[in-house]
Amino acid sequence: MKKTKVIYWVFTVLLLVLMAPGAVLDVINGKEVVAFMQGHLGYPHYIAPFLGVVKLLGCAAILTPGFPKIKEWAYAGFVFDLAGAIYSSIAVGDKPLNWAPLLIGIGIVIGSYGYYHKLVAERAKGN
Repeated sequence: MKKTKVIYWVFTVLLLVLMAPGAVLDVINGKEVVAFMQGHLGYPHYIAPFLGVVKLLGCAAILTPGFPKIKEWAYAGFVFDLAGAIYSSIAVGDKPLNWAPLLIGIGIVIGSYGYYHKLVAERAKGN
């Protein structure tokens, strides 16, 4: 179980490092965020703070013990966020070099999610 726990925390810390800083920038609606979201992607200015708050809530849900259904939604939300970012980037004509790294993010979410379930199963067995 120790190995599973370590791998879970590695993926989870990477996930939080991926999501939390961008979420904070989204919440404060900085110039760079507005320029990218409105100017490059064409989204309304109010979407970034909303997404930022939701991402921060997702980070909190992942870190909070218990509440397995909320964790499921948080993991799903992160996949939707990253998939939406990939789609948006492709839709405005960005090259793969701009959006392909987001696939790594989806891999990190899947890794954290998979090892979360593996850890829960091992705990249930009593290992």
